[in-house]
Amino acid sequence: MSLNNIFDVAGSGMNAQSVRLNTTASNIANADTASSSTDEVYRARHPVFEASFNNMLGHAKNGLNPNEATAGVAVRGIVESDAPLQPRYEPDHPMADDEGYVYYPNVNVVEEMTNMISASRSFQMNVDVMNSAKQMMQRVLSIGQ
Repeated sequence: MSLNNIFDVAGSGMNAQSVRLNTTASNIANADTASSSTDEVYRARHPVFEASFNNMLGHAKNGLNPNEATAGVAVRGIVESDAPLQPRYEPDHPMADDEGYVYYPNVNVVEEMTNMISASRSFQMNVDVMNSAKQMMQRVLSIGQ
C-alpha cells in the first residue's frame, strides 16, 4: 500500500463517521416525537459499515494493476432498530389512541450521545492520520533539496 492510499482509507473512514454522525443527530432530534400508532412512530436508525480490502493478489488474478491495493470502510446501508417502542399512558395527550396510549420512539438519548462522541473522535483520528501522511510526504520531498 502506497502512502497515497492512506488518504483513500482515511477519507472513507471520515465519510463513514459523517454518516454515523448524521444518523445519530436524526435519532436525537426525533427522540421525543409522539405518535398515535406504532406504524407511524420514528424508529432509531443505525448505519451498517463494512471493512473492504482488495489485496494485491486478487488484483493480479483479475488482470488489474497489482500495485493498486485498496482498503477502507464502506457504508452498506442504514437499518432501523428493532428495539421495542415506548408506549405511555397519556389519555389527555392530543396524539393518544383510543386506549389512551401515546407511542414514543425507541431512541436512547444516552446511547446516542455516546455514539456521537465516538463518531466525532473517530472522525478526528482520521483527520490526524491524513495530517500525519501529509507531513511525511512533505518531509520526503524536502530530502531531495
